[in-house]
Amino acid sequence: MFGKVFRSRNPSLSRRLVLLALSWSLATLIITGVGLGLLFHRAAIRRVDDTLNDLLANLIANSQVVDGQVYAPALTDERALRVYSGRYWELTRPLPGNRIEPIADQRSHSLFDGHLSAPPDVVARAQARPGKPVAYETRGPQGEPLRARAQENLLQDMGGDPTTRPTPVIFLAGEDQTSVNRDVTTFIVATSAMFIVLAAGLVAAIVAQVRLGLRPIYDLQAEVAAVRRGKAQRLAETYPSELKPLAQELNALVAHNQQVVERQRTHVGNLAHALKTPISVMAAEAEQRPGPLAEVVTRQADAMQKQVEHHLRRARAAARASGQGERTSVAEVLDELSRTLGRIFRDKGVEIDWDADEALFFLGERQDLMEIAGNAIENACKFGRSRVRVRAVETAPERFRLTVEDDGPGLPADRRDEVLKRGARLDESAPGSGLGLSIVDELSRAYGGALTLGESALGGLKLEADLPRPEA
Repeated sequence: MFGKVFRSRNPSLSRRLVLLALSWSLATLIITGVGLGLLFHRAAIRRVDDTLNDLLANLIANSQVVDGQVYAPALTDERALRVYSGRYWELTRPLPGNRIEPIADQRSHSLFDGHLSAPPDVVARAQARPGKPVAYETRGPQGEPLRARAQENLLQDMGGDPTTRPTPVIFLAGEDQTSVNRDVTTFIVATSAMFIVLAAGLVAAIVAQVRLGLRPIYDLQAEVAAVRRGKAQRLAETYPSELKPLAQELNALVAHNQQVVERQRTHVGNLAHALKTPISVMAAEAEQRPGPLAEVVTRQADAMQKQVEHHLRRARAAARASGQGERTSVAEVLDELSRTLGRIFRDKGVEIDWDADEALFFLGERQDLMEIAGNAIENACKFGRSRVRVRAVETAPERFRLTVEDDGPGLPADRRDEVLKRGARLDESAPGSGLGLSIVDELSRAYGGALTLGESALGGLKLEADLPRPEA
């Protein structure tokens, strides 16, 4: 799973850091938990083995052979005297084939009528190493798990000829390890619970550490967004030493882009001014020499002049939209335009009804918004009968919509695209050059929006321009 996260197309840095830290932490906790469980189990078994070794040592030291009969000592171990207490011992005689047989009545009272057993391999190992205990697992008289020890020793007959061959005796001792297993299980459960709590704490600490550690990156992202949206001019450089060079480089990049844009605007302006003079000379010469050629020159010079103004305006708008635009109050612009155009169309009796939130701003220069809204409202005043309605409303965190409607004759749906072409005039009786809506469309597109035409509820044309706004 971790490999898929690390190899994904868009891996999250926070997720990668958290998963990496968690993988190592959880692996360490698991290994530590298993190790502690094994150590505890080994310590518990060692304690049982020590008890069994002491019991065997007492048995061997105090057992004796008299006239060929083996006698066990009268041990006073309380548990060995209580029936099925969990502590047992027995003396056995080795037989051929790695087998053993109990020596009559030489066993602990705790065995009652049962016996201790030893597998053939244990008997073989005990006979191979006389005097050395051999540990093994077996079952007790009630089927309980036993930790057992077997040890062979040679006992000299105390009542016969000293030259008689010693009698081999295999001593068996066993301890019920049910309590040991229970203690180990309890320890593992308790340790696992504590490790789970520790793991939960580690998860919370790792997540908090990663988020706090990456906070400067999130702050840097927010500052870059603020610069892009025009809410800031440059990035602060109060970042950790690892990010401070990046902030400085980003500031240098922003400054470089501003210089490039400014140079391009200057070049476009210089080109426009350089072309205006020759065009003006051509137009003046044509006026002084009337004739068919002069008329052609005049028309072409006028077309060239409009093209220069058109591309100069688009270049300026694009530069402003791509740079760090200023904030322009929409309400102030609409109020000024409504008063100005209201006076111009006073004789026609056009009423301009506008509404915009005082907190709504256009992310761009005031001159551009004046051209967009001014051309749209002027067009509505020209073709409207008596009423023009203007609304500006927010549509997204970074956009707003300017809507201009009139109660004029409207425009058929199949002819609306034509009015957006430069110089197109569907009504030749109306004054104007046919550039108004084209300018609105061009400037809207330059600011990343679009101009759409539709049917107004007032009966005429509805114009909607999608424009940028700074985030609140």
